[in-house]
Amino acid sequence: MDNRFGDMEIFLSVAHSGSFAAAARMLRVTPSAVSRSVSRLEARLGVQLIARTTRALALTADGETYRDRVSALMDDLSDIEGSFGGEEQEAKGLLRVNASVPFGTHCLLPILPRFLERFPAVTVELALSDTLIELVSERADIAIRIGPLRDVGLKAKKLGRSRMVLVASPGYLARHGAPKEPGDLENHACLRFSFRRSVDTWPFTVDGRVVSRTVNGPFLGNSGEVVRLMALANGGIARLGHFHVAKDLAAGRLVELLSSFHPGDGEDIHALYLGEQHPSRTVRAFLDFLASELVLP
Repeated sequence: MDNRFGDMEIFLSVAHSGSFAAAARMLRVTPSAVSRSVSRLEARLGVQLIARTTRALALTADGETYRDRVSALMDDLSDIEGSFGGEEQEAKGLLRVNASVPFGTHCLLPILPRFLERFPAVTVELALSDTLIELVSERADIAIRIGPLRDVGLKAKKLGRSRMVLVASPGYLARHGAPKEPGDLENHACLRFSFRRSVDTWPFTVDGRVVSRTVNGPFLGNSGEVVRLMALANGGIARLGHFHVAKDLAAGRLVELLSSFHPGDGEDIHALYLGEQHPSRTVRAFLDFLASELVLP
């Protein structure tokens, strides 16, 4: 039996994950099976693809070239197979999806039942967390990320973009008044994040240029949803993605502030999946569903 395609897929998994053990976990095989497959591939090609040490491994120059060409080949193969119809009927099995709490709650869950109705042979395991996860170690098929992309080696499908907004509840504004300009925020409780990557400055356009204002307040939350709920509880002024608070704004539960000073910034929203392995029909079906059904307010 010709094992070339199987060896290619295993090699791509190793190239992406950076270790035989991680690739073995992702493929649900033993590390020794992964090692034998890579050795067999190298022997067949007559070149060394992976430089191994006792502490790490790295692709050789030949390995990088082979990775890029095989990745392109696998993508072409997926496109060929997907062009022959039956895509919806053959999407099946378990699909693990990770998303932030705000996106999952306000954007994904409302449309997810339609996906399950369309693909009855698929089971979705959805995990909501504002902690950035690693797809291989967490065994996730798709991760939806908001903001800058930092995952080298992953493929990304852009789902849209959401502008940032400053909001507060009518109850908070009744007691403390509404800020008229960014400098007024010094006298308000600004709701901040406790993320390591968060910053305590908010950007504004003042006199034609973007400036950053340091904000303070007695509350920090570890997720966008926590900060949103604190704002709804009259706790202060929050800066959140518009998709996150669109329903609250429409219902009057929150009020947008300082819109004339908005710097025009926003956050891109992407669906990430393993870039060194051609996506399954189930993954492709979910990505296509998001592209067609997801509406960002």
